[in-house]
Amino acid sequence: MKTEKEKMLQGDLYDPSDATLVQDRINARLLFRKYNNTPESEIEVRTALIKQIFGTTGNTIHVESDLKVDYGYNIHVGENFYSNYDLTILDVARVTIGDNCIIAPGVHIYTATHPTNPVARNSGKEFALPVTIGHNCWIGGRAIINPGITIGNNVVIASGAVVTKDIPDNVVVAGVPAKIIQTIK
Repeated sequence: MKTEKEKMLQGDLYDPSDATLVQDRINARLLFRKYNNTPESEIEVRTALIKQIFGTTGNTIHVESDLKVDYGYNIHVGENFYSNYDLTILDVARVTIGDNCIIAPGVHIYTATHPTNPVARNSGKEFALPVTIGHNCWIGGRAIINPGITIGNNVVIASGAVVTKDIPDNVVVAGVPAKIIQTIK
């Protein structure tokens, strides 16, 4: 029999009120609050904390405060990662971000989702779909990346875009929902 955490990580319906998952979220909140309240002048402490929050990171990483995550351990970022203020990642499933990625202020990345059927949704159970962002991407301010999305390499997501479908390599997308507006040569 699978634990609720195993169900969560495998993308199955799971109960988020499970004691282990509740404790994992509390631990993540304690860490990201400590991170957000650590002065920017304490670079080494902040770097150590972000590496403790995220599952894996490259050597060069910089995340401005405020950061909010569900679990943290499902977030994996590559080398030379930068995020501006107010990054929110609901990392119920794996979030993978490649090398040389820049995230503007107020970006939200969601893996958590709920059944569309109201009876199933009212059960309180939920599920998650992973998000993958390739290398050399720039995610504009207040963009939203929805559950289950794969974004290719060398992609620019315009400010305010809502990404609801996979994005191929070498394009600029904008709008709600996000659509390709330019090819990058």
